[in-house]
Amino acid sequence: MGIKVAKFGGSSVADGIQISKMRDIIVADPERRYIIVSAPGKRFEKDNKVTDLLYSCREQINQNLPIDQLFQVICDRFNSIKMNLDIDIDLQKEFDIILDHLKSNASADYVASRGEYLNAKLIAKYLGFDFVDSAEVIKFNEHGKFQDKETNAVLSAELAKHEYAVIPGFFGSRPDGRVKTFSRGGSDVTGALVARAVHADVYENWTDVSGFLAADPRIVKDPKPIHTITYKELRELSYMGANVLHESAVFPVKGAKIPINIRNTNDPEDRGTMITDEVSEEARERVITGIAGHKDFKVITIYKDRLNDEIGFLRRLSAIFEDLKIEIEHMPTGIDTVSVIVANANIDDKLDDVLDEIDRRLQPDSIDVFDDIALIATVGVGMSFRPGVSAKVFTALAEEHINIRMIDQGSSEMNIIIGVNNQDLERAIASIYDAFEGSGKDLKAHFS
Repeated sequence: MGIKVAKFGGSSVADGIQISKMRDIIVADPERRYIIVSAPGKRFEKDNKVTDLLYSCREQINQNLPIDQLFQVICDRFNSIKMNLDIDIDLQKEFDIILDHLKSNASADYVASRGEYLNAKLIAKYLGFDFVDSAEVIKFNEHGKFQDKETNAVLSAELAKHEYAVIPGFFGSRPDGRVKTFSRGGSDVTGALVARAVHADVYENWTDVSGFLAADPRIVKDPKPIHTITYKELRELSYMGANVLHESAVFPVKGAKIPINIRNTNDPEDRGTMITDEVSEEARERVITGIAGHKDFKVITIYKDRLNDEIGFLRRLSAIFEDLKIEIEHMPTGIDTVSVIVANANIDDKLDDVLDEIDRRLQPDSIDVFDDIALIATVGVGMSFRPGVSAKVFTALAEEHINIRMIDQGSSEMNIIIGVNNQDLERAIASIYDAFEGSGKDLKAHFS
């Protein structure tokens, strides 16, 4: 019998109805042996995620405000699931422990992790599976750095003892036992680590969408689904904002050559998106895989005569940003110019320091700063097999009278990144999509 690891996100375990759907999916395939769950998410638009309620409890504690009423809302949420699904489990002892920790100034990581912990306890009992506490098997060092090799060894050894198990996502522990969480969406990472540890045939990531789409449906009406995508394409699209999967979840399974299948809990018959290391025939035949974009970047352009003759210029320029702890997004160059593209959020309060250091260390002839830039990535491994893709992108934008502020294309020819004004982002994505797929100009109403 093969092994499938299935991770279910917050929307898939938000209440008893969703969890019963999850159970049907698991029961339908006995190869789904290791289940990772998030904390209960929103049940409706104005609902609260359990994790957010837990954070609110801690904030009220810090402000010397009572939390008993708010904490009871969390308890009621889990008790409602228990009652609706007729699960024979007493959670009161767990509630009491968490409340005591909250009132004893528990860490933010501990508080945030309890939604996953409680949900995994409930769901393990509901499924009749073993419960494995992530704090025992996901390892961080004393400084909070994830320990990959140690985790894989401990996790592999522990899961070998369990034929079927439920594991809470999102957290692990430091050597002293203190809980440490991944960043938001980290349950995806937990699932990938489990898949690698048990040598899974596939890692299924169940959510409320049927995989990736070729463009943002808030911009383009009915964009085509992406049925297969490579890890490299996924990284490019995720970086530009196509966030169906936590980007760090790719690495454990990529190295082990385990495919990821994004599936929809509410439409389990849909094939979803399969993410693999190999380029499929389907991928080779299509010109582009997807288009994604993100607003609010700055472009800092440095001009200096004979810049190309100055050895070490780019190294010294990069060192300025490193010293100020600012991430560089892209660095396109010309003969006498180099541009550094950074996210506004990473540089806004350090811009003057950056400009002063560039002037002091590099003595440029001039520096220009361009604000309100949006970046758009047109991605596809099939692009490298087709001539004229760049021309098609640029023509589509020219026909819409959209000014291109920056162009950057990697040597792999798998993506073309362009910069446009923030206000042109949606129109640019729609125009590029239309050029390749034929329906991008049918914008959603609030962008038309």
